[in-house]
Amino acid sequence: MPNQKRILVTGAGGFIGHHLVKRLRSEGCWVRGVDWKAPEYEPSAANEFDVLDLRQFENCLLSTRGGVDQVYNLAADMGGIGFITANHAQVSRNNILINAHMLEAARAHSVPRFLFSSSACVYAQSKQHVPEVTPLREEDAHPADPEPGYGWEKLYAEQMCRYYKKDHALETRIVRFHNVYGPLGTYEGGREKAPAAISRKVALAKDGGAIDIWGDGEQTRSFMYVDDCVEGLLRLMASDFADPLNLGTDRLVTINGLVDIVSQIAGKKLTKKHDLTKPQGVRGRNSDNSLLRRVLSWEPTISLETGLATTYSWIESELVKSGRIQKQLLARV
Repeated sequence: MPNQKRILVTGAGGFIGHHLVKRLRSEGCWVRGVDWKAPEYEPSAANEFDVLDLRQFENCLLSTRGGVDQVYNLAADMGGIGFITANHAQVSRNNILINAHMLEAARAHSVPRFLFSSSACVYAQSKQHVPEVTPLREEDAHPADPEPGYGWEKLYAEQMCRYYKKDHALETRIVRFHNVYGPLGTYEGGREKAPAAISRKVALAKDGGAIDIWGDGEQTRSFMYVDDCVEGLLRLMASDFADPLNLGTDRLVTINGLVDIVSQIAGKKLTKKHDLTKPQGVRGRNSDNSLLRRVLSWEPTISLETGLATTYSWIESELVKSGRIQKQLLARV
């Protein structure tokens, strides 16, 4: 296939990267996956999978070898709110090294297009103090006041993408993820996000029991299912839009509300025990999708209930396989 696209996905051992590789392969692309670990829950669909530490520049050069047409740079040291608030120096150092080296390697090998995965953590904290938050527009990242560590390094890497586009004509794309969830992702150990953590807790709880919730549960977020995320990535890469772009849903839900949805999926009635000593991040965060709709003529469509049902079922099945819970026969509500 002489016209087959050759695509590099970094972070291909992680959650979003693994799903992206599968989608690209289903569309006939040749894909190289790179990460410092292989996917945890199933083998990668990549044509090649290299285990490389992208903090090292020579490994970034190696990963971009062989006439790569596009780079999806999803590699990052990251996790849930507990992890990123406890590891500012580690996260900042590792991700700055990965992103700077990957941009330079792409330039050195004349890669035509480079997509950088940024985050809603770049948005000014001063605009996220109340649960009923005004949806965040792309321009709300400035004046800069991002989350410490993870937010600052993402915001600076966005600026580096602009510099490489201006100075070296590298066609960069910048996506700001808003809380992506789904199956085949981390659900325990400290790096998991809220939907996975809540699904695990609900699955492990007995009907009529209680589960721990970080904070008072009234903090708000929007959540996007991974299939929508992958669709948005492909559309953004194919577009001519070079400025940062939100990728998320604009449905605001409290963490308490998220627990209620998962509990209903599980067919359980549970009591929430709120731990106010735990980190909970900003008070409210939501995506303004106005620019997304204009640029891509599209926005995420998979409902939270549908996505959580699939996610919960997968996490429950993993816990059953591990022997930590017995297979439950009660009907789902």
